[in-house]
Amino acid sequence: MGESRKVQQTPTGTFFVCLPRDWAKRNNLSKGSKVNFEVASDGALFIDSKYNTEPELRVATLGIGPFLGREIIGRYLLGYDTINIVAKNRIDTAARNIIKSTAISLAGLEIVEENSFKISLQSISQQPFGFLPGKILQRNCGLVTGMIRDVSTSFVNGDLELAKSVVARDNESNRLYFLLVRILRTIIQNPRLSDKLGVTPIDCLDYRLAASLIEGIGDACVQIAQNTIALNGIMLSEEPKKTLIELQSICCEANENAFKAFLSKDISIAEQVRNLHPKVEASCSTIERVAKDWSVDMLPQILAAVSSLRQIYERSVDMADLVV
Repeated sequence: MGESRKVQQTPTGTFFVCLPRDWAKRNNLSKGSKVNFEVASDGALFIDSKYNTEPELRVATLGIGPFLGREIIGRYLLGYDTINIVAKNRIDTAARNIIKSTAISLAGLEIVEENSFKISLQSISQQPFGFLPGKILQRNCGLVTGMIRDVSTSFVNGDLELAKSVVARDNESNRLYFLLVRILRTIIQNPRLSDKLGVTPIDCLDYRLAASLIEGIGDACVQIAQNTIALNGIMLSEEPKKTLIELQSICCEANENAFKAFLSKDISIAEQVRNLHPKVEASCSTIERVAKDWSVDMLPQILAAVSSLRQIYERSVDMADLVV
């Protein structure tokens, strides 16, 4: 809980407030020590006991365990700069492969030291000043929008190579998602950084929710790609093909407008996303109505693809709802 102190004034007109004794002792301050002052845009004044010093790097040490990959991701998202993985005897091949594949999936995390019993991972993006959350989110949304278009095209045309490229692009989308979450957590933990980047804690919450929705849309695209691969090159007839392309077009429009509304905080654009609901339901109903004419091999994959496209639209609506 905060503590109130009276502002005092010297005979010459200088205002001053005494620092709490316990805080000064805890931070090794004494007479003559210097502290750093920083004024936020809202008028708040931050006092840092570490005057003109570089921030300390955060280091985590992990052992070899059954959840090693998830533990590395967890430390990365918490903003650790260095993650050391240490084994009592040696790191076996299976653990080594997990460490390397996990590092590849996380933007800016590189192996800087490796021997038989230790692997050190270090973040090369220790300071997030060059990574504005809005830019990362915009990049990921553009990537996912392209995935929606391409995965639908691959599905109706039986294009296996295009479907596989969508799956590969989801890896890049996940890297952007993890990077954004790491930066948002760093900003929340550092009020001064929040002010420098012009991103408030409420903005961080909205960005986190939007990022999760975009990541979910990417996962839905991967599911459609897997349906395409399961069909193994079988092409759809003209009627379902036309309806699926129409549904994909609606989903792309919803996704693009939802993100545009989120960035601009424009309620009218957000309402346009909601107003597409009758078209989405009409397209889905049309496909489900003619489903009885399809072969038992195609039916499950087509209905699954329709369900994934509906999920893409629903997540776009959720993102548009962040405007209000």
